[in-house]
Amino acid sequence: MGIAERQDKPCEKATQTPITCQEGSHRGAGLNGRKYKGFFVLTVGVTYGTHSSTGRADQVRHFDEILRERVTRMHFFRHRGDDLYCEEVSVTRIAEEVGTPVYIYSHATLTRHFRALDEAFASVPHLICFALKANANLAVLKLFAGLGGGLDVVSGGELFRGLTAGVSPQRIVYAGVGKTREEIAYALTSDILMFNVESDQELRRINEVATELGRKARVALRVNPDVDPKTHPYISTGLKQSKFGIDIDRALEEYEAAKQLLALEVVGIHQHIGSQITKIQPFVDSLTRTAALVRRLREQGTNIRYIDIGGGLGITYNDETPPLPEEFAQALIGVIRDLDATVVLEPGRMLVGNAGILVTRVLYTKQSPVKNFVVVDAGMNDLVRPSLYGSYHAIWRVHRAAGRDEVTVDVVGPICESGDFLAKDRVLPRFEPGELMAVMSAGAYGHTMSSNYNSRPRVPEVMVRGDRFTVVRERETYADLIRGERTLEDLG
Repeated sequence: MGIAERQDKPCEKATQTPITCQEGSHRGAGLNGRKYKGFFVLTVGVTYGTHSSTGRADQVRHFDEILRERVTRMHFFRHRGDDLYCEEVSVTRIAEEVGTPVYIYSHATLTRHFRALDEAFASVPHLICFALKANANLAVLKLFAGLGGGLDVVSGGELFRGLTAGVSPQRIVYAGVGKTREEIAYALTSDILMFNVESDQELRRINEVATELGRKARVALRVNPDVDPKTHPYISTGLKQSKFGIDIDRALEEYEAAKQLLALEVVGIHQHIGSQITKIQPFVDSLTRTAALVRRLREQGTNIRYIDIGGGLGITYNDETPPLPEEFAQALIGVIRDLDATVVLEPGRMLVGNAGILVTRVLYTKQSPVKNFVVVDAGMNDLVRPSLYGSYHAIWRVHRAAGRDEVTVDVVGPICESGDFLAKDRVLPRFEPGELMAVMSAGAYGHTMSSNYNSRPRVPEVMVRGDRFTVVRERETYADLIRGERTLEDLG
C-alpha cells in the first residue's frame, strides 16, 4: 500500500480525502513499497484515490499514469494540460484574482504530511508539535491543531499566534535561547506543557518568575549532543560551538540543580540538532546519546516523562532523498522504545515545505554581455532563502508553452541588492514579460521570514482546499508600512 512521495499528477479517479489503498495494488505491481523507476513510494497506509487489483501489467500502467510527468514532490501541485493547478484550483485564477506575488498553500498536502508522520509514530505515545517558525499562518496552525497537533514556539509572539489559532496550551512547548521575563510569565500563565531550557541562567530565571507568580514551571533541559547533522552551518544546532542547549557532559549536574529549584518540575529532556537533515544516522547518533542520559537520570531518581527529539527532517527541494517518515520513525523508536516515555516531535519544514509555492509574474527580461536575467515581481524580501542560504527552489512555468527554447538565466527581483535572486544560472524554458512563474517548495521559511525591505508590502497567503481558495492573510498596503510611526512634528 502506498502513495507517491514525489507526486506531480495524481490519479484522475482520486478523491479529496486520503483513503486506504486496496491490498495488492502497488505491492502487486512489484513496487516493494520503496522505489519505482527512480521515484520513491511512501508506504504510510493511505493514498490519494483507490487502485483496482486488476493484474500486474494494468497496475504498472496505472502507476505510470501517476508518474507520467517528472515527479518531484509529494504534493498536490501539478499541471493539467498546460496549466498549473493547486488541488482543483487553477494557479492562474488565483494570481489574476489576488495578484502577485502570492503564497499558495495546499490543504490536502498539509493534511497528508501530518498524517504520514502521525501514523509512522503510532506505536508509541507521541505528540507532534509543529515548529511554528517554519510557517506562522493561523490557518496552517489551526489545521494542525484540528489533526491533534501542538506547537513548538520560540517567542511570546509565536505563543500568542498559537493560542489565537486555538491550540491547547497543554500541547505547546517553548524553546529558544533568549526567553525574556515577560515571555516566561506569559507562558506560565498560559499553562504551556513545558519549557525547553537552554542554559543554567535561564533555568534560574524561570524559577524566579514562577515563584513570583505562585506557579509551577514544567521544564525539560535541552541537551547539546555534539553531533554533526551534515547540513548548512547556519541551521546546525547540535554541535559544541552552537549557541543552543546545554553540553551533554554537564547535563547531569544541571538536572540536579534543577531539582533543587522549588518552583520547577523536571518532566523531560530535549534535543534538536539542526534543520534540513537528509540522513537518518545523525538523528540516531544524537538520540542514542540522549537516551543513555535518560537512563542515568532515572537511576538517580529523575523521572523523565517526555523525550523531545526535536525536528529537522529534510525535504526534497531538488535531488535530495530524505528518509521516509516510517523509516525515520522505525530508526528512532528502536532507540527509545524501552524508556516508556511520550515522544515529542517538532517537525517544521517536512510538514509545510512542499505544501506551498510562491507565484510571481515576469516583469522584464534583459541581457548583459555575460548573463541573461528574468526580472520578476518577487524579491529577496518575499523569499530570502536563496539569498541567505544559497538555497535551491525549483522553478515551474504556471502555463507551459510548447516550442520554447531553453536558456540559462538568473531569476532576480526588484530589490536594490546584487544578492536579490530566486535562482542563479538556471536552465529554464524562455520566459516572456507578463508570464507567471511558480517558485516551488516555498511553504517553509518563506512568508515567515519575509520583510518590508525597500518598503515593500508583504504579500498575501492563500489556502486551497479542494476546488475553493481563501485568502488567509491579506496583502499589506502602503498604509501598513507606516503604521505606528511618527514624525518629530507629531510629537510637538
